[in-house]
Amino acid sequence: MEIRFYKYQGTGNDFIMIDNRNLFFPKSDIKLIHKLCDRRFGIGADGLILLESSEKQDFTMVYYNADGKEASMCGNGGRCIAAFAKKLDIIKDKTTFEATDGLHFAEIENELVNLQMADVENIEIYDTHVFLNTGSPHHVNFCQVVENLNVREMGSKIRFGAPYFEEGTNVNFVEQISDNAFKVRTYERGVEDETLACGTGVTAVAIAANKLNKTTEEKIYIEVLGGKLEVSFKKEGDSYKNIFLKGPAQFVFEGKITV
Repeated sequence: MEIRFYKYQGTGNDFIMIDNRNLFFPKSDIKLIHKLCDRRFGIGADGLILLESSEKQDFTMVYYNADGKEASMCGNGGRCIAAFAKKLDIIKDKTTFEATDGLHFAEIENELVNLQMADVENIEIYDTHVFLNTGSPHHVNFCQVVENLNVREMGSKIRFGAPYFEEGTNVNFVEQISDNAFKVRTYERGVEDETLACGTGVTAVAIAANKLNKTTEEKIYIEVLGGKLEVSFKKEGDSYKNIFLKGPAQFVFEGKITV
């Protein structure tokens, strides 16, 4: 079988994008998806995203981690699929699409995509960290300096440890650099390594920082290894609503691969 694919990246978080509106792709083939995402034996990516039809919205996003398993919401992937839909002439500059955690609105301006994320109400605060779900589960650990951390080793221990175990969590290490700016490094489950960026991760960091009164701002600037992202929201009581993740989503290349 020959598969036509497109490669996109958002602040270094890279994805294989496939137009699956005719449902040709073998979605249950975990080994195939894992191989396509492999950086030595396949195309190489942090995840694979299928764009499929939707009865009520512009399209549906189906996301798989690099391990080949269908996964929860991916923020940078959501921004990239909006750019991909525009390239396919499915949309122009605005869209509403379906994803595993519900509907998402996105707006495109040049190569910047502003993606609305799911509302957040439940935030668990512990002595050492904060836990919340921004479409995917995130453990947020505030540190003094993140530059020299062994994120893969430390993140793996937390990801597989109590209380997360096999289901796991994504793990974020955060350094505050100003009143409304933070550096973030993320270990992603499913990739089982540090990635250059994580959209749901930086969203979780921004909300956790506000919840802990590390910032009173409702627009937060995040520096990740792959670039810069912006998170904005409205705090209403204990809830966070109208959450947006803004950053670049760029086409890299396209091709065909025989599997």
